[in-house]
Amino acid sequence: MDEYSERVLAIQPTGVRKMFDMAGDDVISFGLGEPDFQPPKVAIDAMHQAMLSGHNKYTTTAGLPVLRQKIAESLSHLEPEMGEENVCMTMSGTNALLNCFLTLVNPGSNVLLPEPYFPLYGPDVLIAGGEAKYYPCLFENEFVPTIESLESLVDDKTVAILYNFPSNPTGATLTAEQRDDLLDFAKRHQLWIITDEVYDRIVYDVEHVSFLGTGYNRTLMINSFSKTFAMTGWRIGYICSPNNEAMSQIIKMQYYITACSNDAMQYAVLTAFDEASTYPEEMAKEFQSRRDLICSRLNSMPGVSCHIPKGAFYVFPKVEVPGMNSQELAIELLKGGVLSSPGSAFGESGEGHLRFAYTVSREDISLGMDKVESVLKRLRGD
Repeated sequence: MDEYSERVLAIQPTGVRKMFDMAGDDVISFGLGEPDFQPPKVAIDAMHQAMLSGHNKYTTTAGLPVLRQKIAESLSHLEPEMGEENVCMTMSGTNALLNCFLTLVNPGSNVLLPEPYFPLYGPDVLIAGGEAKYYPCLFENEFVPTIESLESLVDDKTVAILYNFPSNPTGATLTAEQRDDLLDFAKRHQLWIITDEVYDRIVYDVEHVSFLGTGYNRTLMINSFSKTFAMTGWRIGYICSPNNEAMSQIIKMQYYITACSNDAMQYAVLTAFDEASTYPEEMAKEFQSRRDLICSRLNSMPGVSCHIPKGAFYVFPKVEVPGMNSQELAIELLKGGVLSSPGSAFGESGEGHLRFAYTVSREDISLGMDKVESVLKRLRGD
C-alpha cells in the first residue's frame, strides 16, 4: 500500500475548485476570482521584448533590484524608509503566503485566520506544521472581527494573525479606527501581522487602509499583480516589510521554495508601473458599476441580504432557502446555468451565504441574476 505524508493527507481540494470542475461551458460563471481583463498591452509587449533581449535567466532570489526599488517607492507614503532590501519578489501571492507561514510557524504554534477565509490560508499553516485558529468575521458586523472574538482565541502558542482587507470572499474593508483596534490587539500580544492586501487597488467609495506604515515592525505585507494588473496567469507577487531581519529570513526561505521569480515578467511589471499606472483604477471603475448592478439585483430578491462591498470584486450575500445548505443551493444554481461558490467553501461562518465574483460583463451579470432569481423563486415556491 502506498504511503503518503500526513501533510498532504490533511489538506483537501477547495470547495471553490470543486464547483468549478463541475461546471460546463454553458454556464455564466461567478465562480473564480479572476479579472476578465487582459494585462496592459505595454506590459505584454515589454515581456516579449525582454525575452527577445535575453532576459530568460535566473534573477537574484529577491528579484530585480530596480523593480523592488520601484515597489518600495510606490509604498513610500506608508513606509518612507523602505528600499529594495525590504521587498522580495515571489511567484504569486500564493507563493508569498506559504513563504510567510514557513518562515514564522513552528510545530505546535498557531496562527489566527479570518473566517470566512481565502481557502489556502488554513492548509498553508498546516503545511508549515502549525495549527489554524479561525476568528469570525460575521455578516452582522459587516465582516469585520471583534476584539472580543480575537481575545478568546489567542494563547501563548499564537505567533501571528493574518488580516485580509479588502477581503476575499466578502469584499469587506476597514476604517482607520478598526485597523488601529486590530493593530493594538496584535501589539498587545506581540504577534506578527501577516497582512494580505492583494486587492488594495480595487476599492470603491473609500481609501484603502493598510497595516503597513503603522509603525509596527512585526508586519509582513503580501501583495500580487494578479489583480492589480490582471496578471493572474503570470503568477507574480511580492512580500514587503520594514523589518530588515524578517526580510532576510523571507528571502532565504524564498530560495528554497522557487529560487527566484520569472526574469522577463519582472521587466513587464516594471513597465506596467511606469506606463500603465492608472490601469488598476480603470478596472476598478468598471468593477464598481458591476458591483452596483449585482448588489441591486440581489437585494431585490426575497430571502437575499447583501452588503455593498467597498473592495475586491466579490459579493457574499446571505441567501435563505428553507431546508437547503449553501452547497446544495450552489448545485441548484449550477443546474440553472449559474456558477457560484457555496459559502461553506470559506469556512463554517460562510454557511448560509453564496459568493459571486462579478468578473463578467454587465450583460452577463443581468442574465445571470435573472437565472438566480428564477431558481430561488422555484426553490422557495414563490
